[in-house]
Amino acid sequence: MDSHGQDGQRVEWAVIGTDIGPLMLAATSDGLVNVVFHASDAVRDRALERLAARLGGQPVEDPRSPLLAEAIRQVRAYFAGERHDFDLPLDWSLISGFNRQVLRELASGVPYGAVVGYGDLAGRVGQPGGAQAVGAAMGANPLPVVVPCHRVVESGGGIGGFGGGLETKRKLLALEGVLPEPLF
Repeated sequence: MDSHGQDGQRVEWAVIGTDIGPLMLAATSDGLVNVVFHASDAVRDRALERLAARLGGQPVEDPRSPLLAEAIRQVRAYFAGERHDFDLPLDWSLISGFNRQVLRELASGVPYGAVVGYGDLAGRVGQPGGAQAVGAAMGANPLPVVVPCHRVVESGGGIGGFGGGLETKRKLLALEGVLPEPLF
């Protein structure tokens, strides 16, 4: 039990370096639960506080964790251009309802190197006209990169928003061959 008298789920985390900056990966016994962009000390600490509040217990840094080892290996292979999809158990406990439905469809239905419009994704989950709600779901994605919210773009050809910043979105889309590499 944690200090609030709740049974906390063990959460293990590590920060790894990538081409888009440091990523924090966190996992429970159910699978990868959180990926955090730009994981500076301050960003990481806020993310760990949120995980502790949502899942109970205090997250433990363990870069050698068996829970994280495969996720770390696959994320590194993705950034090296050696992996085009992720085959990991995912813990969806940080997201529910419509947002979870949209993110599951995104994860299974939009492959590497492809993009989908916000409105198109809304239609896929039976909510035509729900483009803004899809945008909110993308912003709430606890598993970016692995659940590829960077692949969701505006139907008119714009890149759309992105919680990790537009430069990060551009780099991820360039990695997947959707956009040209930035010139500088």
